[in-house]
Amino acid sequence: MKTKLIFTLLALLCAPSWAGSETNKQSTLEPEKIVKFAKDVEKYAAAKGARAFIIARVGRPEKELPKGIHYTHTAIAVYSDIQLKNGETAQGYAIHNLYQRAGKPNRSQLVQDYPVDFFWGAHTLKAGIIIPSEEIQTRLIELITSGKNAELHNPKYSVIANPMNSQLQNCTEHTLDMLNAAIYQSTDIEKLKANTRAYYTAQRVRTSRFKLLFGAMLMDEVTTKDHPGKIATATFGSIHTYLDQYQLAQHGVTFYADGKTNML
Repeated sequence: MKTKLIFTLLALLCAPSWAGSETNKQSTLEPEKIVKFAKDVEKYAAAKGARAFIIARVGRPEKELPKGIHYTHTAIAVYSDIQLKNGETAQGYAIHNLYQRAGKPNRSQLVQDYPVDFFWGAHTLKAGIIIPSEEIQTRLIELITSGKNAELHNPKYSVIANPMNSQLQNCTEHTLDMLNAAIYQSTDIEKLKANTRAYYTAQRVRTSRFKLLFGAMLMDEVTTKDHPGKIATATFGSIHTYLDQYQLAQHGVTFYADGKTNML
């Protein structure tokens, strides 16, 4: 009993708390506020003329996130015809995610949901929005419409997957892979990873090795085996830096519940 208690405490203290790629997570916020926020994000993106954009949410208390990491889940939103439950069709944003599998956190699946679903598991009503160039938007839509985005999916999941290789994958790396597929017009994963290593800079995960060590021991979705050196992973912020550096992003903001925005 004492040993079990110790390991339970270690799990609580040492688990990487920035994980956030879960679907159907229980809401900690008022449903009405989530619905309004989701609609406001949609209206903002539509007003900017976004046909496809990168969207991010905060799924954990921000004070728990490692330095420089501001979001826990990233995906691609595409303006689409949406089939309603009553059989009618409406237009809005469908969000294309990589989520951890329920009961198998070290495995993932591709899931399409919608803004309310996306923000249902948010801990803070704050969104990251990056609108790529018109050409990249068009190519992202073509990639997803054709189903070729599934060719980029690696179901072997790690919270801190190394985006420089294809051993493991998390939601943000999958988003990065889709962006690179659009940029280089290819789904050849070896080619994409070679270009990732050449042009993209992953974000260092600045957290204690003690936390990573025990997280890896106690949680299936945490491993450092795909990192030959310092731990670095794909983040919403590093994706913005990457696209901005090569003039592939036309707009990027942090969007808040009161409607205010801060430019990235």
